[in-house]
Amino acid sequence: MNITPPAKEEYPEYFQKYISKVHGDPIKELTTGLKDLHRFISKLSKKQLAYRYAEGKWNIKEILVHMMDAERVFCYRALRFARNDETSLSSFDENEWVPNSGAADRKVKSIMGEYEAVRNATIAFFANMNDEMFNRSGIANGKQFSVRSILYIISGHVLHHIEIIKERYL
Repeated sequence: MNITPPAKEEYPEYFQKYISKVHGDPIKELTTGLKDLHRFISKLSKKQLAYRYAEGKWNIKEILVHMMDAERVFCYRALRFARNDETSLSSFDENEWVPNSGAADRKVKSIMGEYEAVRNATIAFFANMNDEMFNRSGIANGKQFSVRSILYIISGHVLHHIEIIKERYL
């Protein structure tokens, strides 16, 4: 299936920074992105994984758990919208979630095992949608999102955070 990029009307402008990072089939990018992330993270030391570039900033393990949390939330939104649920969905505050996740105290192997499970569920979920489902939309945090835009946001969100890690942490 050819999943075309979402039109700008299908998502809030804020998310363009994630969507613009996706080049090609977003489901394939989710698959290759998982492998690339494993390779990238496996090369980092415990010290690098625990590093914070400034007071109050997340460490790399916390970023990984944030990426999982966001992926779960966005998949839940996509599920609701794909099933034509018209309930307006609430937002989430990642700045409250991360400190309460326990990520800083976890082993990276545990985080990556969980990440792989989340990502594989995401891939299976989106890979089994049809065009009609991708075109459906709904409201989250008071903003309109198409299911297709959520797929692109998930893929681009990870790429965004990998760039930040490379720029600010290494």
